[in-house]
Amino acid sequence: MTPKVYEHIFAVFAFVTGAVVGSFLNVCIYRLPLGLSVNKPKRSFCPSCKYQIPWYRNLPLISWVALRGKCANCGSPFSFRYFGVELLTALLFLAVWEKCWGSGHAILALPYWILASLLIVATFIDFEHFIIPDEITWGGVGAGIMLSLFIPSMMNVSVFCHGPIWSAIGAAAGYFTLWGVVEMGKIAFGKKKVTLDIAEPFTWNRIEDDAELKIGEDSMRWSDLFFRERDQLVLKCTRADVGGKHYTNTNLHFYHDRLVVSGTEHKLEGLEPVSGHVFELVIPREAMGFGDVKFIAAIGAFLGWKSVYFTIASASMIGAIVGSVILLLNKRHWSSKIPFGPYLALGALIWMFAGSEIIQWYLNHFLYTPDY
Repeated sequence: MTPKVYEHIFAVFAFVTGAVVGSFLNVCIYRLPLGLSVNKPKRSFCPSCKYQIPWYRNLPLISWVALRGKCANCGSPFSFRYFGVELLTALLFLAVWEKCWGSGHAILALPYWILASLLIVATFIDFEHFIIPDEITWGGVGAGIMLSLFIPSMMNVSVFCHGPIWSAIGAAAGYFTLWGVVEMGKIAFGKKKVTLDIAEPFTWNRIEDDAELKIGEDSMRWSDLFFRERDQLVLKCTRADVGGKHYTNTNLHFYHDRLVVSGTEHKLEGLEPVSGHVFELVIPREAMGFGDVKFIAAIGAFLGWKSVYFTIASASMIGAIVGSVILLLNKRHWSSKIPFGPYLALGALIWMFAGSEIIQWYLNHFLYTPDY
């Protein structure tokens, strides 16, 4: 067979492999945030009826189309995400293979496939749950360092023992750079003041090991509001009912485990629902979550320290553009959140496919000084 035929065979293999891996990534996206094992049960199951899907009804891309996106057992619809993730993974695997094959570094396809898989899982989980599991972040750091031992060209070095060293440097550069951003962001933007047009009714209720704060039509999980022990949520109320007592024109100072009102401290554990009307609130916030800090460390472990700064800069620019569009469309409310992980993932992909070329283009067009 000619080299061209081999190239087509490998391209088909990359696409099919990506589709199969995408099917497994759907399992990770669904199960990891729920604390479920990705191995038990081994077969995928319908979220509605828990029917374990046999292999012949779980063919990547084909089955979703053949079954019209519905469970063969109960007829419940499956999200388009399942088909979308399989197709996206297949296309990314193909693109990675073409990039590595064309550059003469076909061996890099393996670590880049693994990284692309981590980026996809992190993106979809972060969009839905606003978290990036440690299995993806710290697991990615470990995988990047280990792979660089056997494939030192990941770090653009040829000595095997140098690969893990530069991979660890990349992970450290990512972690501490974004950690510094988080800390500075906390100092500068650690509180958000929201003044309501009219006093809105609010309720605070315990829900198992968590709690929910509902103000008007907006609700927030308690675990999403507090990131540090010193964080404080302040509700300025026209009236409030706390522990059987009625207060007027008072401030409620909520911490993650207690409430202070008029000098009296109430432990949240066992506290009855709190209600009233609020006209202003001060919300604790972070520049970004620590999951993002660990995520960029994983990216640095795969792509090296240079990729870290390119990825952060690219993600910030993309996030700013998307955030501006959302504000212009008036789609964002005061209680809404925008995950940063997907922008980091996109920035890492841009670096993977064209980072060096973009940097060179920028240097040539903006920093090059001609000789006269």
